[in-house]
Amino acid sequence: MGVMKFQVHPADLMADWPEAQNAYITGLDGRVFPSRVEIEQNLINCRRPASDSGKFNIAWPVPGFGRPVLTTSSLREQESPYQLAIELARGKICQVRNQVAQWEQLGMEIPAAFHPINKVSHTLFAKCVGMKQDLTAASEIATQAISKACEAAEILTRSYIEQRLSIRTKKTSQMPVSLGCNLGRSNPEASWDSILLNTFNAAAIPIEWKLIEPEEGSYCWDWLDAQVEWCHQHKIVMRGGPLLDLSPNGLPKWLEQWGHDFFNLQSFLCDFVETAISRYAGKIRSWEVSSRVNTAGVLNLSEENSLTLVARTLEVARRVDEESQFLIRIDEPWGTYQSRGQHRLNPVQFVDALLRCGVGLSGVNLELAIGYQGRGSSSRDVLDFSRMLDVWSSLEVPLHVTLAFPSSAQPDSQASDAISVERSGWKTPWSEEAQANWLNTYLPLLVAKQAVTGIFWSDLSDATPHEFPNAGLLDAIGRPKKVLETLRQLSKNHWQ
Repeated sequence: MGVMKFQVHPADLMADWPEAQNAYITGLDGRVFPSRVEIEQNLINCRRPASDSGKFNIAWPVPGFGRPVLTTSSLREQESPYQLAIELARGKICQVRNQVAQWEQLGMEIPAAFHPINKVSHTLFAKCVGMKQDLTAASEIATQAISKACEAAEILTRSYIEQRLSIRTKKTSQMPVSLGCNLGRSNPEASWDSILLNTFNAAAIPIEWKLIEPEEGSYCWDWLDAQVEWCHQHKIVMRGGPLLDLSPNGLPKWLEQWGHDFFNLQSFLCDFVETAISRYAGKIRSWEVSSRVNTAGVLNLSEENSLTLVARTLEVARRVDEESQFLIRIDEPWGTYQSRGQHRLNPVQFVDALLRCGVGLSGVNLELAIGYQGRGSSSRDVLDFSRMLDVWSSLEVPLHVTLAFPSSAQPDSQASDAISVERSGWKTPWSEEAQANWLNTYLPLLVAKQAVTGIFWSDLSDATPHEFPNAGLLDAIGRPKKVLETLRQLSKNHWQ
């Protein structure tokens, strides 16, 4: 078993740093090693099965940027501990430098504002490396270097977005990207006309087995029929699903009795997929057949059985409606769940295996639930988002993205019990302003990526049952949040 050691200065940082327990190591190919974190005073030991060189990933407090996940450069194991802040500064500076070289080769013009801030980050890094006698001071200066490197990365990525959008708008007057929202578990309301029609051109209809057939043989389609009819009348493009949620407790409870009979279980799933798609054939042309397929966990199925179920249900969906598009949803797209040691395939490998099988997979929906525990991803800067999307773009299939971000850390009685909001915020504490600012920063990046063909917000309202706490565009009393106005402005800029 291999182990990497890191010293943290100042030592009192460890007293209020729960994110440290979620640290992990990645290989040169991005694979996440099963990792176990042990903390002794100000020393972090990260154990894993292998002893290869790797990159250490951990959320680190960065002035002006909250606690984003940062990554060191590739490190070898050694007896003496590394100084964590210094190695994180080295890793971020190298990441920015490599991205600059890559984008310059592609013809991007590097903005003038980038260079002085990038130079400051290098100067601060050189200073902290030479301060071996005072490691606390060296750590503070290294954190300043990280902050400047993150600032330089943001300037660089913002310029990339502007230049990419300029190129895309020259080719088309309207972005070929769907902008939508999950309509939630309710009948259409009169307010939808004013709230949705001047913002979105698409909608996600939550046609999910657990909601439709809570008891075996007892179906409830009425509210879904009403949503489909409302979208059809207003010429809103629809995406149905996810039909099957493969996360723990994602399927109807009555199905648990078949958990040990894989062949009958497979038949039940395929029958529901066929029933749902047949019901809305001709009205819904895009389907999310299954979700959380990479992390799964439903009925304690093995990774191999989960992959088999996904492939089989895709084949059935394609047989029912050859003209529709069929997607699957991937959660935790950075693959951080692999650190728990329960999965062999990283998320890209899981999708690649399905594509090679030729089962009719049309695209992938990436679930980016930022700031959530239990089912979500920790905060990352905009450059990390861009690099992650580039990795997924290499599969050369259309990408949809489902976004969730909390407007508050307060309890949400209508949200899923399995999901909670992280304690630390984004650049600022969780609030409606932070939610709107986050979307205003990250959505243009999604529009700039050619592989992204659909962008959907996870929840319409906090007033009806939903998954992610405080993620709705409307609050618990139905009042529009600031994020809705931000979406309207972005829609006006890029779609209308």
